[in-house]
Amino acid sequence: MPEEIGRYVHRYVEETRAALADPYLADGIGRIVPVLLAARAAGRTIYFFGNGGSASTASHFVVDIGKATIRGDGRRFKCVALVDNVESVTAWANDAEYAKVFSEQLKTLAQMGDVAVGISGSGNSPNVLRAVEMARSMGLSTIGLSGLGGGKLKEMVDISIVVPSNSMQHTEDVHLLICHLLTAYLRDEAPQARATG
Repeated sequence: MPEEIGRYVHRYVEETRAALADPYLADGIGRIVPVLLAARAAGRTIYFFGNGGSASTASHFVVDIGKATIRGDGRRFKCVALVDNVESVTAWANDAEYAKVFSEQLKTLAQMGDVAVGISGSGNSPNVLRAVEMARSMGLSTIGLSGLGGGKLKEMVDISIVVPSNSMQHTEDVHLLICHLLTAYLRDEAPQARATG
């Protein structure tokens, strides 16, 4: 049994490693960083949203980027995880439809120039797609994280990172790694962060 488990662990790690071994990751991070830095410089808000495991990644993004990137002068990224407003999520789901739980929050909170980050393993979550549509109609910059081919999300956003994997687990693994990569870069490496923060 331990040998069988060891083989499974090795295979899982190798499959995750394969999902990382591609220039798409550096390219995507390189396109996202300027958008986030511009949002911070302009005092704009970054909204994160997703379902299930992607909901937890959205919350994780907000904690890490909102707190761990604070520089010397105290300038901060203004971040909101729409998944964390349980009262609004359940009210819209109950009184309207689940597909509106994020878009209606954006309609209330967001302003032109803000940023919307939709996270969907399949790229086809109706409430994520509806929120991206709302964000675009309101003049927000849009970012999408997906996998499994990217679904509809990859064509709807300004910047798309599609994890090259057909496994939801590996896709979610990489999405969390993207969160940590962005956080570390914005904290440690970004020239503008050094100059202004």
